[in-house]
Amino acid sequence: MVSYRTPVGVFAATAPTEAPAEPEAPTDPDAPSEPPTPSEPPAPSEPEAPFEPAAPADPHTPAEDVAVADDAEVVPTRAWWRRWTRRRQHLAVGGLFLLAALWVTSRIWLDPSGRVASLYTGDPAQVQFFLAHSVRVVLHGEYPFYTEQFNYPDGVNLMANTAVLALGIPMVPVTLLFGPAVSFVVLVTLGLTGTAMAWYLMLSRHLVRTPLAAAVGGWFCGFSPAMLSHASWHPNIISQFLLPFIVWRVLVLTRSRRPVRDGALLALLVTVQAFINEEILLFTALACGVFLLAVLAQEPVRWSAAWRPLGIGVVTCALLAGALLAYPLYVQFAGPMAYHGLSDAVKDYGNDIAAFFAPGSPTLGGNQRANINLAPNYSEENAFFGWSLSMLAIGIVVWLRRELIVRALAVTGLFFAVLSLGERVSWWDRELVSGPWQLLVHLPLLDAVVPTRFGLITSVVIGLLLALAVDRAWALRPADRRTVRTLTAAGLAFALLPIAPMPLRMVSRPPVPDFIMADRWRAYVGPDQTLVPIPVPSMGNTHGMRWAAATNLDFKIPGGYFLAPRNGNTGDAGRFGGRPSGVGQMLEEVATTGRTPKLDDRQRRRFADELRHWRAAILVLPLRQQNAEPLRRTVEDLVGPGRQELDVWVWDVRALTDRSV
Repeated sequence: MVSYRTPVGVFAATAPTEAPAEPEAPTDPDAPSEPPTPSEPPAPSEPEAPFEPAAPADPHTPAEDVAVADDAEVVPTRAWWRRWTRRRQHLAVGGLFLLAALWVTSRIWLDPSGRVASLYTGDPAQVQFFLAHSVRVVLHGEYPFYTEQFNYPDGVNLMANTAVLALGIPMVPVTLLFGPAVSFVVLVTLGLTGTAMAWYLMLSRHLVRTPLAAAVGGWFCGFSPAMLSHASWHPNIISQFLLPFIVWRVLVLTRSRRPVRDGALLALLVTVQAFINEEILLFTALACGVFLLAVLAQEPVRWSAAWRPLGIGVVTCALLAGALLAYPLYVQFAGPMAYHGLSDAVKDYGNDIAAFFAPGSPTLGGNQRANINLAPNYSEENAFFGWSLSMLAIGIVVWLRRELIVRALAVTGLFFAVLSLGERVSWWDRELVSGPWQLLVHLPLLDAVVPTRFGLITSVVIGLLLALAVDRAWALRPADRRTVRTLTAAGLAFALLPIAPMPLRMVSRPPVPDFIMADRWRAYVGPDQTLVPIPVPSMGNTHGMRWAAATNLDFKIPGGYFLAPRNGNTGDAGRFGGRPSGVGQMLEEVATTGRTPKLDDRQRRRFADELRHWRAAILVLPLRQQNAEPLRRTVEDLVGPGRQELDVWVWDVRALTDRSV
């Protein structure tokens, strides 16, 4: 990156063309000065001037306006912000980011266990289940990469399901004290805050001089519409606080004097990120590759100095990270319940072109109804910059087009914006042509990528462009500097206000039954038996997963919401859910429609066979379940009468499923 401290990476010789000329003396305050030659004795040092606007000593405190009067000395005037130490500035920015994250998640914090995103409630329940699994890994030494606690007896390959071990294990104390629902909202809050703060720190140290520029860039990278879209459902996707450091270490490798050490540091970051979200790690690698190629295509001479340290560092990183991740990746791709590639429905998820010019749903100017056909669903609004920001980004590229880094960023952002359109390019839900993603979708690794999420890379690129634009505007030295800064602030407000973050939309959800929380189920369920929630857990019914998570997975359940190979055959293409269950689908239909089906002996025998396969001990139906009465009548028609216990109906089926009988 362009660094005003040390020559880092392929931009060591790059200087902003629009910025004022740099003095010949080194600007790094830590750089050693050249000693005087022996033939010429050093001149006596003179006291430094208290203020020197042309060459500020601290790059974070550029020269300020001075008050000048006739026959008066020049007296520097410094804003209160720049009188703060750098640490106080960082703490203030971090505090603002934390307040913004609390504002976004405020409706969840009011009742973490009783509120959930208004649509697609399965993802939060799945994450809470994985958080409870981390507790079992830490306290009971349970195998971390595979579990039979749901989808029993087939189990679930957790490495293939983003089990967020790198997030869940540090959160074990919170999960134990307050439950997985609280851990979920804590992760969302810290994910937004940490991502914004990490980009701010990297930008302020290695790319821009102005703290405001770094804050603007960090703000957008942490609170962009795409990040807000995922915040309700995917804390693993918004936890991108390692990505700035990974990008930084990759660029350091291009001019590293110790590439083996730097490659090892990069390998450690890559390993941790792999246990947060592998897809985001793949995006980071692809973005770095495209960016470096864009740089070298413009100035091939840089390759002669960069190829050797970059090659050594990348090989070192690949060997070390490969050794650390060899076994987990083996389990993911060749272990039990491994799948190869996503279902065709997910592979087809792409952005509409109009999505880049509309505000996101969870923003000040957003409208869910207007965005209904512009993204695959509300959890995948990976563009939605709005007209004003889109035009501003284009204007920044045109203004700073002479800078190498800006041109490379523009190529990177545009490249992944095109890929995010998916296999079919559309405009306002009207298909136009086939997209380039159609040529890449069947390649290894890329067949497990959701193409619309390439828009996350474009979001980061826009954040970096905003930081560069503010920094260059602040560095201009026109006659009326205050006017230029006022216009810059006004332009930012005009572009960012329509996509300002708003509190995430939440709805109430049924509480975990008292029967579960009071441990009344323990009198029925043995260690090798299952508790079967009614309706059977599936992609659309994940309440049973929350019940299990609330007990730290002390009982097993059949079904659930996860990715698994079709029909449970290891190696097949992935789909949501395990083996198809005829009775499970019937009960789900009753829960949705309220219509009681007519059953025959064949269906009763089939239900009994499935209960034996699940090793069911009891069936549990909450009294507050939607269409609880039709469900109760249907289950009684299948296995006989149940009895009410606390706030649930219970059917003891151990006599029916005992294999010794």
